[in-house]
Amino acid sequence: MRDINKGAFPTMITPYHDDNTVDYEAVRNITKWYADNGCTGIFAVCQSSEMIYLSLDEKVKIAETVVDEVKKSGKNISVVASGHTSDSMDEQIRELTAMAQTGVDAIVWVSNRLDLHNDGDDVWIKNAETLLKALPDDIAIGIYECPYPYKRLLTPRILDWCKSTGRFTFIKDTCCDPDMLLDRLNQLKDSNVKLYNANSQTLLYTLKNGAAGFSGIMCNFHPDLYSWLCENYDKDEEKARMVQNFLCLSSFTECLAYPATAKYHMNKVGVKMSLWSRSRDRKQFTKYQQMIIDDMMSAEEDVRKLIKG
Repeated sequence: MRDINKGAFPTMITPYHDDNTVDYEAVRNITKWYADNGCTGIFAVCQSSEMIYLSLDEKVKIAETVVDEVKKSGKNISVVASGHTSDSMDEQIRELTAMAQTGVDAIVWVSNRLDLHNDGDDVWIKNAETLLKALPDDIAIGIYECPYPYKRLLTPRILDWCKSTGRFTFIKDTCCDPDMLLDRLNQLKDSNVKLYNANSQTLLYTLKNGAAGFSGIMCNFHPDLYSWLCENYDKDEEKARMVQNFLCLSSFTECLAYPATAKYHMNKVGVKMSLWSRSRDRKQFTKYQQMIIDDMMSAEEDVRKLIKG
């Protein structure tokens, strides 16, 4: 199994043409943009990718395209991918096996798929054992506490089980609870399981307490700032605090018409794509929201000047 880098892992959006087909050229360009902005990893085929709206063939091709573009870059970037959306165990095995064959460094399970009705840890662990036995034993495993259709948080018992298998390397944490985050980081200490915080507001706190990095929506807007913080959080306390303050406040734009907001932002920085999305009517992305993103981009530049000064 390959090791997974620490650092910033953007949750990759899926670009489409206006005819609703996936724009694979833009997939490559987004991958290049992440790489050029210091990302050490990419979480492809996730909720930001609108994975529940993608066919299995599309999921696989997106992951293969990202892996290929990363190889072309020659940079050390870990690629993890999910696409774990099915209900039946047979279909879950099918889609995860297909993803494992794309060349990604880890396949990421969605935590609620292993306990569809929130029946408890016994059900979760039983289904996890079934999946683990059925999947290739040379691929690393990750877990994502995806909010859709419901957020199934990992319990201490499940984390201990994950540690015991030796197969898990990546957890995208969405609990957004400082105390729970600290407990988890302490529990995972001295294990191979790395925790990546999806919550901008608690990022600096978790980096100081052992988190491996960030994996969240806002890496689609200013990945260089997340990369900088992941690398420098303990080198310049004052600058790290000011970057954290910006990331904390700007991340409240998540409530806008995402992913259209991210696609608009990428167009503004030269990564061209349609604003079309399968999960959201782009009419919801109003001129008012455009003005907010424009102002955020202006503030980004101020923060970049700060950390370079």
